[in-house]
Amino acid sequence: MLRRLFKSEPRPTPPPTFPEPWRNISWGDKEGALEFVRDYHPHNDELQQLRILLYGPTGAGKSSFINSVDTVLQGRMTDRALTDATSQESFTKKYKTYKIQKGGPETFYHFVFNDIMGLEKEANSGAGVEDIKLAMMGHIKDGYKFNPLSRIPEDDKSYNKTPTLNDRVHVLVCVVSTKTSTVLSAEHLKKMRDVRLAASDMGIPQLAILTKIDEACPEVKKDVKNVYKSKYLKEKMTELSELLGLPPKCIFPVKNYHSETDTEDNIDILILNTLRHIIIFGEDFVNNP
Repeated sequence: MLRRLFKSEPRPTPPPTFPEPWRNISWGDKEGALEFVRDYHPHNDELQQLRILLYGPTGAGKSSFINSVDTVLQGRMTDRALTDATSQESFTKKYKTYKIQKGGPETFYHFVFNDIMGLEKEANSGAGVEDIKLAMMGHIKDGYKFNPLSRIPEDDKSYNKTPTLNDRVHVLVCVVSTKTSTVLSAEHLKKMRDVRLAASDMGIPQLAILTKIDEACPEVKKDVKNVYKSKYLKEKMTELSELLGLPPKCIFPVKNYHSETDTEDNIDILILNTLRHIIIFGEDFVNNP
């Protein structure tokens, strides 16, 4: 009887967001973010463009990120890097370089993306770690079709025997989906760690992009500006940091364009903020004596 009278009220559910963001971003300054990217030019005279290599599990959103950057910079929807919303296998089969047009037909931004076949959960499928290492060193030419069972032979027409600074990778970006970041297979993690260790040996700076944040977090789906207030995403970034061995400051949550038919300023700003840090990391690397 007394228990019924003095029954405690259930504790209220804690809010899913922090009162203040745990990382600052200038939401109102899209033009400033665009200006930084437009004005970027490598300070190293030997370099024509900064080369950014994207790698990660199949379906994480590597090609979608390239399309999203292209969309932001063109101011309209683009879909140059082909994607597949249904297949569980890598849709990208070749080593592909993407230049982003700036103004006229033969004018481009001073950075390029390299897209590769995704890492798959089985040992002998997806992009091979040895091929990714060779790509980072500049030994793989554009258009090479990956063979999951063996690395590129040195007598292959797509093998570059004398890579220059322009051929090498200057920034390595790991792309992981928020929805699958904690259920990656042991083989996924082994491949990702092997690539990371090789990049570290070469001194290549590394970042990670956490994609599909709107699909994983209802608060971000409501408003992308909640990205750095979300408790869930902060937890996911901490988990990814521990899995990859990257400090949280090198991990950037991103919403790629997917179902939208028009650009949105806040999505653009989040993408541009990530791109800005990628460029800064790469620029520091190529200017490092």
